[in-house]
Amino acid sequence: MIHYQITPSDPHAHLFDVCMTLSSPAAIQQLWLPSWLPGSYMVRDFAKNLIGLMASDTHGNPLKIRQLDKQTWELETECQPVKVQYQVYAWDLSVRTAFLDSRRGFFNGSSVFLAARGQEHKPHRLTITPPALLACDDWRLATTLTRTDGSDWGFGDFRADSYDELIDHPVEMGRFTHASFEACGVRHDIVLAGRHHACLPRLCRDLKAICEYQIKLFGEPAPFDRYLFMTAVLDEGFGGLEHRQSTALMCGREDLPKTQEGAVSKGYRTYLSLCSHEYFHNWNVKRIKPARFIPYELEAESYTRQLWAYEGITSYYDDLITFKSGQVDTNTYLTMLSELMTRVYRGSGRFKQSLKDSSFNAWTKFYKQDENAQNAIVSYYTKGALFALLVDLTLRQETLGKFSLDDLMRLLWQEHGQTGIGTGEHCHQRLVSRLLGRDCSDLFAWLDSSDDLPLPAMLAKFGINMSLRSSSGNQDNGGPGEGLKIGFGAKYKAESVGVRIITVASNSPAMQAGLSAGDLLIAVDGLKANGSLDSFLQQYQPGQQLELVWFRRDELMLGMLQICDAPQDTVVLTLTDKTKAKAWLGDIT
Repeated sequence: MIHYQITPSDPHAHLFDVCMTLSSPAAIQQLWLPSWLPGSYMVRDFAKNLIGLMASDTHGNPLKIRQLDKQTWELETECQPVKVQYQVYAWDLSVRTAFLDSRRGFFNGSSVFLAARGQEHKPHRLTITPPALLACDDWRLATTLTRTDGSDWGFGDFRADSYDELIDHPVEMGRFTHASFEACGVRHDIVLAGRHHACLPRLCRDLKAICEYQIKLFGEPAPFDRYLFMTAVLDEGFGGLEHRQSTALMCGREDLPKTQEGAVSKGYRTYLSLCSHEYFHNWNVKRIKPARFIPYELEAESYTRQLWAYEGITSYYDDLITFKSGQVDTNTYLTMLSELMTRVYRGSGRFKQSLKDSSFNAWTKFYKQDENAQNAIVSYYTKGALFALLVDLTLRQETLGKFSLDDLMRLLWQEHGQTGIGTGEHCHQRLVSRLLGRDCSDLFAWLDSSDDLPLPAMLAKFGINMSLRSSSGNQDNGGPGEGLKIGFGAKYKAESVGVRIITVASNSPAMQAGLSAGDLLIAVDGLKANGSLDSFLQQYQPGQQLELVWFRRDELMLGMLQICDAPQDTVVLTLTDKTKAKAWLGDIT
């Protein structure tokens, strides 16, 4: 057996103390720490946060530890029980690693618990002890690890059947608000850590509707007997990571609902869709998963061309289920879908990378995006969602409503999720061909293409008109609205003097003028540049030229901006035929 004890020993220094006891180590025992965690496909080198690693035998005699690489160590044990101790620096305010201060603590096991090579399949035990700091004496603890000692929401003892299970149950500790509800007979808990004025009854009601819709989509019973939504509430924040019985989330406090009734704000609908997204992963990637991820190999990158299916399909369903469970009306859903499509259409990188390539290169190009990303890559989340939409509408149209993407997901659940058999690269194509009763190679050829998907014509068959307009500026995410006449082609933020260029679109007027990310634009046509730059440019006519003045680092630079019509890159979806739309969206609200 392997036992860990973790203590938030010094919240002010952001340090956890970890003690690992191996009762039956190998004579030469290797220890290793993951370099990434499932659901977040980037090497994060968690071992960089380990401090003071040491080992001893049962008598307290020190044992020599030899480091083999950045995340692997070796010690000689003579097959006798050993104790390994170290600290973990925890100051990453995200859902991926570990965080600790005097207000709260959080960790994913993959960033704090060393694994014993060759013993990952054995039972693991965990003791979590409270901080000694007086200011933390009212802390509670939330996790879905199986508890063996201690009261609910208290510190205590836990167990896991394997290392894989141990690191798939994140832990939240500190002062938090708690609420609960049942969905299809399953207990669901909500934990909100941070200051907020959220209306918990409404949050429970709305999440219950989303959860019940998803459980019924795949078929009862749910594949878990308890589920936990844990959210760090910040001034601003967004993010989520799926786990087998829980999700770790971040949101802005203004995103949460403050009243039982009333309109769904944009921030709240975004939060509900985030919850919907991570909850859908209970089936799609936690249990239905690529064969490449069975088992996970967490010491180096695990490449797959299937992330379009696991993040793209999930991204299609997150907003759709928010709508179909009754949280938003039809027009709001079409606006949400317009915004998703706009994120694809505004990047010229969609013409340079296919969905399979985007999936395969997640480790570098997607997760390590730079200022040129919009010109070089496409997201397997957003374009993957559009491909899922295309497959859904194709199934509905060709089978006259007999089948939809829901049926594909149920087949995947029955043949892969419930059996533990991973999906191969052509698995989804094979199952869609079965539903359509024909070879659908033509449909899945889009996964290897960098052309725009044929969605306008397909949406029209379901009573939805897709049109393009120009953007109205930096805050325009898509949907109905009036765009600007003149385009600039760069995102920027206002500074005390001028505007800082953030990104520049390929072949845009800004790029042709010579502007680059990081430049400080200080003057346009002899006048000081400010945050109203887009509006300022509207007074000019296509064909005119304006002098730009900017600093690149400490060098003064000049260029000429060619006034051009704004590009039509903002999607608007409009309901034109309710009868046709019903075959996709159901009853129109």
